[in-house]
Amino acid sequence: MTSAPPTRRGRASAAGTSVEKAMRILEALALPDGPHRLMDVAEHAAVPRSTAYRVLATLTAEGFAENCGEGRYGVGGRLSGLGARIVSAMSAGVGPALHRLQQGAGGNTVHLAVRVGDHAVYLHKVDSDKPYEMRSRVGHELRLHCTAIGKAILAHLPRDEVEAVMASAGMPSRTPATITDLPALHAELAAVREHGYALDDEENEPTVRCLGAAVLDRTGRPRGGVSISTVTFAVDREELLSYVPLLQDTVHAITDLI
Repeated sequence: MTSAPPTRRGRASAAGTSVEKAMRILEALALPDGPHRLMDVAEHAAVPRSTAYRVLATLTAEGFAENCGEGRYGVGGRLSGLGARIVSAMSAGVGPALHRLQQGAGGNTVHLAVRVGDHAVYLHKVDSDKPYEMRSRVGHELRLHCTAIGKAILAHLPRDEVEAVMASAGMPSRTPATITDLPALHAELAAVREHGYALDDEENEPTVRCLGAAVLDRTGRPRGGVSISTVTFAVDREELLSYVPLLQDTVHAITDLI
């Protein structure tokens, strides 16, 4: 009996062209806490270790990866520069709209994130003008089942795709309020679709409450989302929900910009 291919986050199969495999390896390199061991890169990308080694050798030669010694690889300068230019260009387009949202939403923190496989990644953050700040940062990964942006994204995916993502990523409990089973999540996502927004009510972090809405492409697929993040001791639920129309206007305004 042959063994099953290793589980890879956000995808159901290890199949793919050489380009697709290289892209998955690049994604693995960019995971937090690098540089990463060759075996971990190969496992995340769902490719044989020999394939990962050959691709990494080419990426290193081209400056997209860096051999850090002791069998570990990290992001190369060429990839870092490319990522910085992409984020800068995107921020220039969406920045004004996100700053208007931050000002209109009581000066609270605003985030923009895009979906990457079974999670999302922050691409832009407008910090609060309050005496406290959120620990989030650009490049930080966030789970989909327990965050406002994540639930907004999931609400616009087919049911079977939601279940595939949850099977891959899991549904760990982050706080006592976290939704950790599929029936409850599906019910929550139905409410998100009905209301047009998602709420993270201390589901990801204690004392943090966030309002989120999805940014959709022209076909209705979610590319990412925007959120307003608040702390429960300063902003009550009713005040946060009063920002729904402004949030929805913002996601519509930036639809073609990400």
